[in-house]
Amino acid sequence: MLPCRLGAPRPGWSRAADVVVIGSGIAGLTAVLHLRRELPAARVLLVTKAHLDAGSTRWAQGGIAAALAAEDSPADHLADTLVAGVGLCDEDAARVLVDEGPARVRELAELGARFDRAADGSFALTREGGHLRNRIIHAGGDATGLEVERALIAAVRADPAIEVIENALVLDLLLDVDGRAAGATLHVLGEGSQDGVGAVTAPSVVLATGGMGQIFASTTNPGVSTGDGVALALRAGAVVADLEFVQFHPTALWLPPASSAGVAAQLDGQQPLVSEAMRGEGAVLVDAAGERVMTGAHPLADLAPRDVVAKQMSRVMAARGVDHLFLDARGLGAETIERRFPSITARCRSVGVDPVTTPIPVAPAAHYASGGVRTDLWGRTTVPGLYACGEVACTGVHGANRLASNSLLEGLVFAARIAAHIAGDTGATRRRDAVPAAPVVGRGSGLTDPAERAELIRAMTDGAGVLRSAHSLRATAKVLAGLGDLRVSGATVTAGPPAWEMTNLRTVATALVAAAATRTETRGSHWREDFAERDDAHWLGRVLTRLGPEGELVLDTEPIRPTIVQAAS
Repeated sequence: MLPCRLGAPRPGWSRAADVVVIGSGIAGLTAVLHLRRELPAARVLLVTKAHLDAGSTRWAQGGIAAALAAEDSPADHLADTLVAGVGLCDEDAARVLVDEGPARVRELAELGARFDRAADGSFALTREGGHLRNRIIHAGGDATGLEVERALIAAVRADPAIEVIENALVLDLLLDVDGRAAGATLHVLGEGSQDGVGAVTAPSVVLATGGMGQIFASTTNPGVSTGDGVALALRAGAVVADLEFVQFHPTALWLPPASSAGVAAQLDGQQPLVSEAMRGEGAVLVDAAGERVMTGAHPLADLAPRDVVAKQMSRVMAARGVDHLFLDARGLGAETIERRFPSITARCRSVGVDPVTTPIPVAPAAHYASGGVRTDLWGRTTVPGLYACGEVACTGVHGANRLASNSLLEGLVFAARIAAHIAGDTGATRRRDAVPAAPVVGRGSGLTDPAERAELIRAMTDGAGVLRSAHSLRATAKVLAGLGDLRVSGATVTAGPPAWEMTNLRTVATALVAAAATRTETRGSHWREDFAERDDAHWLGRVLTRLGPEGELVLDTEPIRPTIVQAAS
């Protein structure tokens, strides 16, 4: 059984808003700015778990995919997206993404994001794995996320009407007597009235809380990515989808565990990323002997979709009995490496690896959750008044495997659509000043012992990571169930951020394992050793998960309309 709400003190302070946006990555910041544009008189509150710039967006190196070149088109971008999604993309959602994406990117540039430019002043575009066109816009060579976040935060801070609460861990959704979203409870590490547990009431709540990579031992996600939004949504009764599809980035910088850098990486739970754009420029994966890893594995070789590359790397590593391979970028030359990838170069050199002269040690790491809180084309979840965008959401655009650099684009596009929908919802306008008289927070509270976090991470990595089987998933589920039984551990759990995060981690991990055990096939980023092939006859659809009234997981499947891929001309 999983908790239907978190054990926490009663709120000691409150705020009222028209809309509360939870999360300050590209999705949350874009949602806030569009809400201010669409509803200039509204009270918009932005809540973020740490500082404004502490989310995943700042770590995005590759860029944003959009059909901006004369020889490109949204139709070509759509085709590549559908191919990468291995038959599970929601074609309508993917079409929204590619059709509206170019305008959102130009809007971001007009806001002040300094993207890299060609000699003629046009956007400098490159390729990444799975793309058949040059359509990746980037900034600072390999610092796109950092620049995008800088521009968005500057715009938010320039608007005095936007109230920001930092260092606030969201706990649970507030529901009114009709089951509508009515705000959220938070725990703020602040001062005065905003210290400790409080409540924000609002008729519209937007989740933009990012991913859940911290359930695995090796991840490119920052330490704040503990699945808080998905866990909150489950406890509120929302449907989540596609949780089994976790994309492992093929090329995280591998650091020896015994080294000081490796120890530091393990402590903060985040592995440095070596952008796929480096392979887009011509770097290749090799083993210790210098032999190419991807030759013959896929027609696109080193530019194959990420699931193909990570799977091939895992196979080679297992066959060689090694824990890493190498990315050889030396052929690019010193000038290209240092100009195009200054952040990666500096990070590698800081741990004693010079990519100009030495192949970079790399290994797959949990990178992006294609699944999340189920939404429609306007970001609406199955709980009225609750919206979701960015990595926490499952819009359906990614299917079984996200196409490179579609993630930042998804945040831009669907955050703007959420703002437009809230602005056009006359019912929300009528409710704007209403505070729920008797909010319902759910039934059954419980917390998991944070001392068991290392055990959860180990079990998930061993049994539900890159390669899975019925046996490994059953073993993982057993460990997760034991972690939640305080009668077995004898632990006394104190309510607070460590216990709340741990409970969220166990919730999303348990839901992921259940979905992965249900899908008896290999597709995209879900790899079953005991069901090695995709099975369109039985699994051309989504695995839907929700939490029952007593905390039991309820799983269902939903067929999807087959997608028709038109090859790029």
